[in-house]
Amino acid sequence: MRLITMKKLCLPVLLSIIATISTQAEDAAWTSLFDGQSLKGWTQKGGLAKYSAEDGCIVGRTVPRTPNSFLCTKKNYGDFVLEYEFKIDPRLNSGVQIRSHVSDKNRVFGYQVEIDPDTERNRMWTAGIYDEGRRGWLNDLSKNEAARKAFKPVAWNKIRVRAFGDSIRTWLNDVPAADLIDAMTSSGFIGLQVHGIGNKKDSPYEVRWRNIRIQDLGNHEWKPFFDGKTLEGWNALPGGTWQVLDGAIVGKSPKSERRHGILLSKQAFKDFTARTRFRVLSGDSGFYFRCNQVKGGVSVHGFQVEVDSSQETGGLYETGGRGWVVKPSKEDIPKKKYQPGQWTDLELSARGGRIVVRINGRKTAELIDDPGRNEGHIGLQLHGGQDMHVEFKDLAVLTPSHP
Repeated sequence: MRLITMKKLCLPVLLSIIATISTQAEDAAWTSLFDGQSLKGWTQKGGLAKYSAEDGCIVGRTVPRTPNSFLCTKKNYGDFVLEYEFKIDPRLNSGVQIRSHVSDKNRVFGYQVEIDPDTERNRMWTAGIYDEGRRGWLNDLSKNEAARKAFKPVAWNKIRVRAFGDSIRTWLNDVPAADLIDAMTSSGFIGLQVHGIGNKKDSPYEVRWRNIRIQDLGNHEWKPFFDGKTLEGWNALPGGTWQVLDGAIVGKSPKSERRHGILLSKQAFKDFTARTRFRVLSGDSGFYFRCNQVKGGVSVHGFQVEVDSSQETGGLYETGGRGWVVKPSKEDIPKKKYQPGQWTDLELSARGGRIVVRINGRKTAELIDDPGRNEGHIGLQLHGGQDMHVEFKDLAVLTPSHP
């Protein structure tokens, strides 16, 4: 097993390649998604709203008693820059789906770049990020007054979306709006939404889109860094035992063991996005990153995503440094989102001074412009002085893959 399956490239070379790809991406050719005359290349999903091509625009009109409707690209996109203009009836809510999919019941789900002309409640979260059919709001504009004020009611507005890896950023009329780190979905279709209106009698309401174009930047893919069979690529530091059982890394240590047992990656990382599944059957564990080996019972110093049998799971702790950096409250991760002993999804993005942690898709910790550690190894922890039993599986990193 190798930590990154990129033909054994060393970290500096890999980072140089990623930087080159990102730079080249900005020079990708623009492609129009709308020919100005027809709905060729699009297909409707969800509800029964009416879509048509008129006057160089795609026009969506509401239909009473039908759910949210979506006109979707037949092609999927992963990394891209998307631009479009829209004009909307102030009585209507809408949005543009990205990296989205449809369920067996014809229910569209995925990221949505919001179109929200709600002037009555003075909300106006246009260009915020909503997770349609899954988690709800991920990045609203309640703390971005400049973006809220950039919206022009009953007029044409322009949105720019840049999706690259786990980063999704938006601009409304050239004003920065949403800035989201989330890696739940890395590719999918683009869809134009007409929101359901219930049984309102004064419909139809109308939304128009024009000048819809995209730069296709390829995509990112999850690459495993645990082969499910061996501990190749890892070093077990003194304290506790590690083995592979049924495709999972299983760590155990008795209460009498005072040392922190660490399974440490041989590979070091600087900027990366990782995910894993874990379950804590007993004790207090952690997912270390940007850590380095030291002498003594703790074995390593570095950042740790807390992984244990309490609601502190998903917090950020710095061993050999500041201690608790972000300690989540019960409100941050309620019991319905994390149940000790059950398999749990952990997602970690560490890029420069920005660090984001998600547990079962819910953000539990975030650092922005953090001046602390910026490089080191990944490690799995067995806490000393406790009866420990923790398991990890499906470890992977998000790496660029381009045609």
